[in-house]
Amino acid sequence: MAENSKLIAIDAEEAPSRSKRSIYPEPFASRMIGREKKPLGDLFSLSNFGVNLTRLAPGALSALRHAHSAQDEFVYVLQGNPVLVTDVGETQLHPGMCAGFKAGTGDGHQLVNRSNEDVVYLEVGDRSAGDSATYPDDDLQAVLVSGNWQFKHKDGTPY
Repeated sequence: MAENSKLIAIDAEEAPSRSKRSIYPEPFASRMIGREKKPLGDLFSLSNFGVNLTRLAPGALSALRHAHSAQDEFVYVLQGNPVLVTDVGETQLHPGMCAGFKAGTGDGHQLVNRSNEDVVYLEVGDRSAGDSATYPDDDLQAVLVSGNWQFKHKDGTPY
């Protein structure tokens, strides 16, 4: 591909993985071991929404259980059987199932791979300015400032 040419299409499995496993501060970042994200939307310079091809090894989590104030999120399961954990309980998912998380509801969510096989799914989220995230199970809150997440304890002290 020529240096100035625009990327048209790729094999998603061959896309490079995100170099940093997690943007969470410790001790939370180490809980993301076994999660691999391929930021597909970034490869095409998408700015209104992001798309990740995500693989969870057995025992891995998609994220800390969280809820966004301004960002809608959507997941579509391609392979494996993750458990969706929300405020209302747990739902077993399988390939072909999808779930959406409307911004501002406060309903914390995450996927957990409790199986012995990899889980692969697409995740899509908008890139709303002024977004924030709450983490009901952890002493963590986040605010999106100029495109970067800033993390604090629930009492407001920074990590």
